[in-house]
Amino acid sequence: MPATTAVVVGAGHNGLAISRHLAARSIDHVVLERGRVAHSWRTQRWDSLRLLTPNWMTRLPGHAYDGDDPDGYLSAAEVADFVTGYAAASTAPVRTETTVTAVRATDDGFTVATDRGDWRARSVVLAAGATVSPVPALAAALPDGIESLAALDYRNPGQLPDGGVLVVGGAASGVQIAEEIHRSGRPVTLATGEHVRVPRRYRDRDILWWLDEIGLLDERWDRIDDIVRARNLASFQLVGGGRTVDFNALQEQGIRLVGKLAGIRDGRAQFSGSLRNVVTLADLKLNRLLDSIDAHAGGAGERPDPTRVPDSPLLLDLTSGEIRSVVWATGIEPDHSWLEVPAFDPRGRLRHHGGVVDWPGLYVTGLPVLRRRRSTYIDGSGADAAELTAHLAEHLGGADPHPRPVEAS
Repeated sequence: MPATTAVVVGAGHNGLAISRHLAARSIDHVVLERGRVAHSWRTQRWDSLRLLTPNWMTRLPGHAYDGDDPDGYLSAAEVADFVTGYAAASTAPVRTETTVTAVRATDDGFTVATDRGDWRARSVVLAAGATVSPVPALAAALPDGIESLAALDYRNPGQLPDGGVLVVGGAASGVQIAEEIHRSGRPVTLATGEHVRVPRRYRDRDILWWLDEIGLLDERWDRIDDIVRARNLASFQLVGGGRTVDFNALQEQGIRLVGKLAGIRDGRAQFSGSLRNVVTLADLKLNRLLDSIDAHAGGAGERPDPTRVPDSPLLLDLTSGEIRSVVWATGIEPDHSWLEVPAFDPRGRLRHHGGVVDWPGLYVTGLPVLRRRRSTYIDGSGADAAELTAHLAEHLGGADPHPRPVEAS
């Protein structure tokens, strides 16, 4: 059984950032990847997806976007190429097509089982990120003949049968998928609960530029009042481009807006009557954010119109033939089902403190608001990797205390 000091699980941008910092500290390690480098970017994104962050925010330790469109937005395929180029440039010790099947604690570290043999390691970093989008249990109550598809399995409208589509979820994925399906000629109903509304641009700048400028993206996890809530909030209601696609824009296009899908009974979808409340709350938070930007910049910018709330139905007959398919854009989650270490809370969530798991030598990265709000994006992986590898080196004790400098991206 081969041995190494650290095993990194996942060769996406987060795992490779960890690898770069481990190498700088002379910590021998291996990166195990179930597919190719940037596997999720290649296999779990719909065809038209673009990053929510502008290209100038696409940066990793010692590596950054250097094209001629810094204010553009990379496609998923372009992100995969960017990450693959980073792996090659940093000569990361990646073992591709190697699926981790179990991680078990031992007296002196861990055994990492894979479909290509086992490894011994003193420490393990879980860097697979969020890779599953479980379909809610209520999907089992859909009437026969209605196709059901999770957002990570959606590629384009051609996968869906003709006829109406119910998209469940009003965050970034939901609004993008709903608009794309509507443009294909299919009637779309969008069911939404709590969401986070922001404009694509404000005061002639991308909204992410402002969040960076006012320091919001660098707010640390241990300074946030309710970190559990922050980590589970829906993603910003954005698309990768120059347009704002919010509920007003979708309604203008002819997309029907309804409340949160609360249940399916006797062939009828039941929607919450709280649509007006969640829309009002989203608008309130939007204006608070824009107040902060205005206070920083001085003066006042032009505000988006309040969200229009339609008289939406509370029931929808799914047996009438109006709805032929459902796309579940209800969020993605990490899959740690192969982790055989008692480090989970009663709800099955990994217990960690800014990525330092409640088990010596075990770490996790690539999760929303892991160590700061910026962690949600590619741009946050470098700082997270630096801090986690510093903790890992301290845990090991004998690692090089004077790492080689890793250039700022």
